[in-house]
Amino acid sequence: MTDLTSLTLAQARDALRKREFSATELAEAYIAAAERARVLNAFVLETPDRARAMAQASDARLAKGEGGPLEGLPLGVKDLYCTAGVRTTACSRILENFVPAYESTVTAGLWRDGAVLLGKLNNDEFAMGSSSETSCFGPVVSPWRRRGSEQKLVPGGSSGGSATAVAAGLCVAASGTDTGGSIRQPAAFCGIVGIKPTYGRCSRWGIVAFASSLDQAGPFARSVRDCAVLLRSMAGADAKDTTCVDLPVPDYEKAVGASVKGMRIGIPKEYRMPGTAAEIEQLWERGAQWLKDAGAETVEISLPMTKYALPAYYIVAPAEASSNLARYDGVRYGLRVAGRDVIDMYERTRAAGFGKEVRRRVMIGTYVLSAGYYDAYYLRAQKVRTLIKRDFETCFADGIDAILTPTTPSAAFGIGEKGRADPVEMYLNDVFTVTVNLAGLPGISVPSGLGAQGLPLGLQLIGRPFQEETLFALGAVIEQAAGRFAPEKWW
Repeated sequence: MTDLTSLTLAQARDALRKREFSATELAEAYIAAAERARVLNAFVLETPDRARAMAQASDARLAKGEGGPLEGLPLGVKDLYCTAGVRTTACSRILENFVPAYESTVTAGLWRDGAVLLGKLNNDEFAMGSSSETSCFGPVVSPWRRRGSEQKLVPGGSSGGSATAVAAGLCVAASGTDTGGSIRQPAAFCGIVGIKPTYGRCSRWGIVAFASSLDQAGPFARSVRDCAVLLRSMAGADAKDTTCVDLPVPDYEKAVGASVKGMRIGIPKEYRMPGTAAEIEQLWERGAQWLKDAGAETVEISLPMTKYALPAYYIVAPAEASSNLARYDGVRYGLRVAGRDVIDMYERTRAAGFGKEVRRRVMIGTYVLSAGYYDAYYLRAQKVRTLIKRDFETCFADGIDAILTPTTPSAAFGIGEKGRADPVEMYLNDVFTVTVNLAGLPGISVPSGLGAQGLPLGLQLIGRPFQEETLFALGAVIEQAAGRFAPEKWW
């Protein structure tokens, strides 16, 4: 029998329906894979007993011919999603031992469609990071290594556990969240596919909040088709989230393999930035040629406000984080450190419960929202955000169907290599991704080649609002031309 953990989600789904193996056998294969790969620190909580019970229930439904779209498929869930009866910490000490009594809307959709929960996946604390090094459970390790080196690399962040687990074959697919690139950047670093849907396409209810106007749920998988299948189960209207749109959810899988002939693809000149690795520039040109070979037309476009995106993002996101994280006070749930009075208890709890990066961002956010600075920083950043959105709207109004850019300015870097002395060095990793969140657009990262050191590199496609189908069609073209990549097993 083929190694069950090497199958794509679509292959595993079709094989389960043909009864080539059982959901229980598939779950056992992934449970064993996760146990063997603990050195990667992808899971912060494994749930083998729950996985076995869910797989047995799936087998019973499949036997009756009643299987759902994801019946029996073992998934990992980022530890930002509340899962009823299963510990959810956002990888922060302040939420240690928090067990929600309710299920997030997105994960409820996955279980409704028959998916199996393998466990909760590691991430940067409260999703604040670009390398998955800020988790209170320790850093996630990428399954990839530089050619000829044993140095441990970051998988990207904040959804690093999700990206590592999918790339290493520890789950068939996984959920993530993307606030400034937290799905697309790890997908690029780990050689897998990740899509950040349009803001409002997936409900945010039951997902621990970082920056409410930027956060969006999305899937990680080994192929474009797999992401399309998973997104259909994750998307949809939700009365509990007023920012979630009430639009029908398309059958995204039908878009995979659709013709891209005649599509106009924008190549933004502002994304040719100093400091971008030469191999990234070459990859970008190669990607444009692949799309042209498939019948699309490439057009140079201008997004002049791009240079202000990173500073605007790092004002808006911390401001919203400061507001959202004010609820963690040690009174109602989570960690509590006793103090002389209630103010002292608040201070001690937050000092002990929040990590260094979270404290930094909360302080930045509180500062930019404070009297005397609100207009100078926060209000100005929101105006810049409007102008960034207008840049994209202008391009789409001119007949551009999608925009092609690199996902990251470099391949993955070593654990501890960046951000220690200068946090801004780490923030620069988000330079190609934050504009998409500020404008509320969909973006997909597709693995597009291996760099000089044998590490995966990704290309990003940015689409019109709620036109994820266009991204799946274009992404499939790049995937077919580039092929798929898997790390050599060393763990």
